[in-house]
Amino acid sequence: MDFRLGEKSDAFRAEARAFLDRELTPELVERVYRSGVAHDAAFTRKLHERGWLAPGWPVEWGGQGRDPLEVMAFSEEFGKVHAPMYGIGTTMMVAGIIQLIGTAQQKRAIIPRALGGEIVIVLGFSEPEAGSDVAAAQTRAVRDGDEWVINGQKMFTTNGHVADYVFLLTRTNPDAPKHKGLTMFLVPMDQPGIEAQAVFTLSGERTNITYYTDARVSDDWRIGDVDGGWSAMTVSLQLEHQGGFASQSEALLDHLEAWARRTTDEWGRARIDDPDVRGRLARAATETEVARLLQRRAAWMAHEGVTPEGEGPMAKLFSSEALERQAQDFAELVGPDALRSYGDPTAVEGGAIEHALRFSLGTTIYGGTSEIQRTIVAQRHLGLPRAQ
Repeated sequence: MDFRLGEKSDAFRAEARAFLDRELTPELVERVYRSGVAHDAAFTRKLHERGWLAPGWPVEWGGQGRDPLEVMAFSEEFGKVHAPMYGIGTTMMVAGIIQLIGTAQQKRAIIPRALGGEIVIVLGFSEPEAGSDVAAAQTRAVRDGDEWVINGQKMFTTNGHVADYVFLLTRTNPDAPKHKGLTMFLVPMDQPGIEAQAVFTLSGERTNITYYTDARVSDDWRIGDVDGGWSAMTVSLQLEHQGGFASQSEALLDHLEAWARRTTDEWGRARIDDPDVRGRLARAATETEVARLLQRRAAWMAHEGVTPEGEGPMAKLFSSEALERQAQDFAELVGPDALRSYGDPTAVEGGAIEHALRFSLGTTIYGGTSEIQRTIVAQRHLGLPRAQ
């Protein structure tokens, strides 16, 4: 059994690493950190010049036709350095949904611009009173001739303040069961009646609460059937549930090993020689390898044409909770010095531990909470009945 990604993937990884060494400049890192915005237009243009906005897409659509294992290697490198890819990720996710279920007009209008780096599409799913239960959405869309009038609000609309469109979940039939009365729209953000208000997470990321007051969208921008929005949601949630954080764990582990090799204890002994330090590093290395293999299994299944319904959530669940454990364990190991943050010249490893401590907490929520992932694994992978 060979767990490697293959020579093509290794070569693509090397290309990606060289690109990041050149283009992910200290100035860009500083800008992303200070703004909390995981999207940068200039960085996106440079990716487009390489054909890397969607390397796994077919060549005829503007991609490079790379297989899922190559894309996995590419994503691992970009994730390891926290490259500003979130806006690209949501844009290509929605473009992929339009490719699957959109109309010919929608495909012509959106896909070339998405792969050209010309537009940003964000996700409008969660609501302040709904949380992870996205089907409980109450944002209303009411038909008015050939248009729909939208009123409501969404939470966690990350990059909503720089977006061109929001992929919006709305309730079009309040009398139907909650999964049955939903409709998806691709709503232009540049119009009266839409406001994006900044909300900063614990890790310093900027997300938004977005308000919709008599906002309008043409029926031409309805994605899927009226009251059939849950089918489109299922596609997008399946993609979200396949995310993982093994690369972030690997980066954190590298930082801690570097700290342990460079630092001495009060008796002048290298911390790397301390059995407790070595034990914590070994435990983190083991968890990181498990997380990586779970993610690669999901990628391999996609490569074989099998949807990783349970395997994707397994990878997301394990990797996010492992990262949280590691960040807390390493902060405890290093002590108070670990809480010095980026920008402080005395910060341990440039503030990597302090940032991981904050960032890791959100990873158990992104793309569905750990509780949601456990439910999916129980029902879809193990065949257990729905919890009452």
